[in-house]
Amino acid sequence: MVTMPAAGARAKSDERRQAVVVAAVECFAHKGFYGTATHEIAQRVNISQPYLYRLYPNKEALFASAVDHVSDVMTRTLIGHAEDPGSGGAQEAARTAYAALISDRTILRFLMHANCAAEEPLVGDAVRRCYAKQVDTVHTLLGGDDAAVRAWFGAGMVDNVAIVLGLADIDQPWARVLSGR
Repeated sequence: MVTMPAAGARAKSDERRQAVVVAAVECFAHKGFYGTATHEIAQRVNISQPYLYRLYPNKEALFASAVDHVSDVMTRTLIGHAEDPGSGGAQEAARTAYAALISDRTILRFLMHANCAAEEPLVGDAVRRCYAKQVDTVHTLLGGDDAAVRAWFGAGMVDNVAIVLGLADIDQPWARVLSGR
């Protein structure tokens, strides 16, 4: 359960929205956009569903805010692990940062569900905004090398599959190839 500001503390609506977004990421990571009911998110932060709709006009807007939140987390993580742009270790630092990020399966699963829900207009806009921000960040970290950026994203997609399928625990040739063991 996500902790809401204490009752009677007159928490600012920004704090309430933040708590709802964190809870939404957790809920959407398990059931995706289509399988998650907003009352589940409201229960997780101990608020009513009508109050949730005072903070967010609909589930799509809440999901889009959750994508923006995760995008900010990704950017902070990548920059936090960064070395000097263009240095020989920048790509490895970016890969290490991404590995640390997706070791949190909640974020990884949320991102996968976000891609699947991109047909929803607000969600699709948020997902494209997230990719644009991450491409810009990685592009800067890798010294403006477009091919390195594509390779980084490609390797990240394979890492996503390896983690979600638990390939580190499967001792078969195909699993070793995909997981890089």
